[in-house]
Amino acid sequence: MMEGGMQLLNRDGHSISHNSKRHYHDSFVSMNRMRQRGLLCDIVLHVSNKEIKAHKVVLASCSPYFHAMFTNEMSESRQTHVTLHDIDPQALEQLVQYAYTAEIVVGEGNVQTLLPAASLLQLNGVRDACCKFLLSQLDPSNCLGIRGFADTHSCSDLLKSAHKYVLQHFVEVSKTEEFMLLPLKQVLDLISSDNLNVPSEEEVYRAVLSWVKHDIDGRRQHVPWLMKCVRLPLLRRDFLMSNVDTELLVRHHSECKDLLIEALKYHLMPEQRGVLSNSRTRPRRCEGASPVLFAVGGGSLFAIHGDCEAYDTRTDRWHMVASMSTRRARVGVAAIGNRLYAVGGYDGTSDLATVESYDPITNAWQPEVSMGTRRTSSALKDQASFFSFSAERYDPLTSTWTSIAAMSTRRRYVRVATLDGSLYAVGGYDSSSHLATVEKYDPQVKCC
Repeated sequence: MMEGGMQLLNRDGHSISHNSKRHYHDSFVSMNRMRQRGLLCDIVLHVSNKEIKAHKVVLASCSPYFHAMFTNEMSESRQTHVTLHDIDPQALEQLVQYAYTAEIVVGEGNVQTLLPAASLLQLNGVRDACCKFLLSQLDPSNCLGIRGFADTHSCSDLLKSAHKYVLQHFVEVSKTEEFMLLPLKQVLDLISSDNLNVPSEEEVYRAVLSWVKHDIDGRRQHVPWLMKCVRLPLLRRDFLMSNVDTELLVRHHSECKDLLIEALKYHLMPEQRGVLSNSRTRPRRCEGASPVLFAVGGGSLFAIHGDCEAYDTRTDRWHMVASMSTRRARVGVAAIGNRLYAVGGYDGTSDLATVESYDPITNAWQPEVSMGTRRTSSALKDQASFFSFSAERYDPLTSTWTSIAAMSTRRRYVRVATLDGSLYAVGGYDSSSHLATVEKYDPQVKCC
């Protein structure tokens, strides 16, 4: 019997559980109103000329920094007034507000003061929000600054993303004021990277010269160190002669002359490239750039075309790109550096000796030097140069075809692969039967 005469049934284990989803929200809303009115506040934070009233328990519950300050044997734990240094007053006020509301707006007007303040107070959620905002703001004009900001405040994920962005957009970045103001070490780190995304090494050379000429008196002595990181052997021979060899900043240093001679040897003695190979002859490959699959030419016997499609692995979609200037079926295709080569083929009337190359940066095909012999269903292998059986070798650096040793067996529809510097021709068709034999070509001894 309850007071007042109410009779309740005695049922073992019978109860009702109540869980208010709004309790925490309503409680913090109420505490924030009390803070704004100065009710029951037990701490005043002083920063610059600003005073911010708050409740210790709220600050300590969401910030490890304040938790340590108010619960350990620190003098601040017994004080009602605490002075903070090295923190922006507006940022601190926003973060105290966040402690009560769990809401904060991050934008270009406050992110540079909010992130270091959140780092100091160990408010990792706000710190992550600042990094996310900066990541969304990456642009060639500011990515170096964001990278430096991330490094200063130990934001490792943002630092990694900003650095990758710089490498992927190097051509645009190299034309910005931020790039011109970089210290030598950071320029060397960038141009040394195998992951630098450039359509050609000429862009790296031009970027280096622009950086030096931005402060020519203070930077001319760095030219030899910079040129060691430019992959001169990968420049076109005519560019080496007309631009590099005539540049006074290069000619002034004997070390640069040696690098130029090395590059010219690489062009003039293709058979010695295996011996001459070093870090400056290695093509760059951009990290993070998605692989793209190309489908080139083709069609039925009476409807041959020069269309080209590209498959993007990130979007799982095919899209049309520029068409070749010539219709080609059974065309040989190889990728060398940042270019795609279409070699020979059949146009519906005759076999072809012509060659085209595709630049994905400009989305355009351009003619290359033709082979000495018309070929269709050629076997190609992506290398610094590629082979066509029988039997020519193309060097994209010099834009020349040279004859190589012919195979001992005629092979059409042959497949090729490289291993330890040698080229292997596997199978094929000799006009009467399918083949199971394999031949090996050694560029050093120039024979199969």
